[in-house]
Amino acid sequence: MENSISALCTRAYDNSKKHGFWEQEKNFSEVIALMHTELSEAYEEYRHKKGYNETYYEENGKPCGIPSELADVVIRVFDFCGGMDIDLEKIILEKMEYNETRPYKHNKVN
Repeated sequence: MENSISALCTRAYDNSKKHGFWEQEKNFSEVIALMHTELSEAYEEYRHKKGYNETYYEENGKPCGIPSELADVVIRVFDFCGGMDIDLEKIILEKMEYNETRPYKHNKVN
């Protein structure tokens, strides 16, 4: 199984579609809010003194913790990009290349 970003976007989208999350047109505001929710859940793990690399498991085997919540953010982004035919891998590489040309701290004082 290929693990490129593009392949992972397709995989996340296919799984989401298979589980019924693409039966209606996506509301972009809701999609972004759900991505943000996952970040908030990562912050809640931090507030509960969980370590950055700490993964713990619920009785049903579900992984929890900061790494798991950050993975959920990425999976939501991958799902949306897969469903909307956004070439996330291409734009990530393009943005990283551009960012490498930017000045120190982007010329900001702080």
